Amino acid sequence: MSDKNSSHKKIRTIFMGTPEFACPGLEALLAAPELEIVGVFTQSDKPVGRRQILTAPPVKQLALKHARPVFQPLKIKAAIETIKNLMPDLIVVIAYGKIIPPEILAIPHYGCLNVHASLLPKYRGAACLNAPILNGDKETGVTIMKIDTGLDTGPILRQAKIQLNGRENLSDVHDRLSGLGAEILVPAILDYIQGKIKERPQDEASASYVKIIKKEEGQIDWTKSVGEIERLIRAYNPWPGSYASIGETNQILKIIEAEIAEEPADKQQTGQLFLQDKKLMVKCGQGALLILRLQLAGGRAVSAEEFIRGHAKLIGQILR
Repeated sequence: MSDKNSSHKKIRTIFMGTPEFACPGLEALLAAPELEIVGVFTQSDKPVGRRQILTAPPVKQLALKHARPVFQPLKIKAAIETIKNLMPDLIVVIAYGKIIPPEILAIPHYGCLNVHASLLPKYRGAACLNAPILNGDKETGVTIMKIDTGLDTGPILRQAKIQLNGRENLSDVHDRLSGLGAEILVPAILDYIQGKIKERPQDEASASYVKIIKKEEGQIDWTKSVGEIERLIRAYNPWPGSYASIGETNQILKIIEAEIAEEPADKQQTGQLFLQDKKLMVKCGQGALLILRLQLAGGRAVSAEEFIRGHAKLIGQILR
């Protein structure tokens, strides 16, 4: 798609996003001389932390820092007239958390573009950052796509990849893909508007979907193999976290960091917490997990060595 006047006037752009993941992308748009951010749409302020202090989303904080108008409609459909009045040429969406209805998709001349944190059509949906870690993938990446009425089904404009070494946790992948998306976003927009990108339809036969992760999915099933459990711990760190309950007390134990143990574990029961060569381990369905960092409910996160010194009575307990 091209526009003869695009080199002479700024592209009026609306940004829609909410969490920290979206901030580098917004910063890239704000820094682009070809673009004018005429409005930022984000979700409502939410209570945060133990004291439940009402806190603005990261995107709102960034937009206000740059003196951009912020809109926080409870329902995006209620903002149709507001969006029309802003007269956008383009809408860019990164992790907004709301489905954009067809009435809004039709407003901007250049349509609506989305930065999605997977190599579409793989991992459409919400938990696209967790999925490649859970599944032991060797690579992941970001996709810039044109939004249509489906769930992450629109044509692809550009993709970029990162390699995974099998040690990343969710925070690592989050930060790398957030930065990568921001890096390719503005060049992709400009090439798209100047007609230098040919839209590529997604291969429906290769599509896969990932649903929203719920907190209870962080409970570890110790009958699974050590590889599956180790990947789950990395994929759910820092949220929702991976945890187990201890014996009959049901005290919650959060596993923050762990590795696959090289040593065999044949004598223990599945889920049993034990010491071997002064190392803290748990017997899994296949193999054993070497615990490096953990946290008891109500306590602070500690190393395995510190845990062993302070909670020797828990060694031998069965985790469920």
